[in-house]
Amino acid sequence: MAQGLQVRFRVDFGSRCSVGVGKIQLLEAIARTGSLSKAARAINMSYRRAWLLLADLNASFNRSVVETKTGGNGGGGAVLTPFGGRLVESYRKLESGVQPLATRLLTEVEQSVVDRSERLVERAPLKRRRTAAG
Repeated sequence: MAQGLQVRFRVDFGSRCSVGVGKIQLLEAIARTGSLSKAARAINMSYRRAWLLLADLNASFNRSVVETKTGGNGGGGAVLTPFGGRLVESYRKLESGVQPLATRLLTEVEQSVVDRSERLVERAPLKRRRTAAG
């Protein structure tokens, strides 16, 4: 794979439902930790943002992506449903097919990217256009 070339994409299911890398990472973290709050911490996301993303996912499909149980003495928890697991698996399979395609098609373009940390480009100041007002 070409160094540095990374594809990030979002899948839109109609106009009101989208799934991208952030939601997928959240679902994977929930699967690992068994908790929405632990998952949010694991991926450096606020609990509120994680809760909103999860609520959006569960409202977007006619099947739950994650099932939660409220806290108490034993604490709460969250678990991916079989549908949620298939969503993550399908997204990652698509990603694994898109990355090599992007590498094949964009390697020449990537080689033309300027490494700004090593090369400072001096630019002439932009000239202001005169307008009718001034």
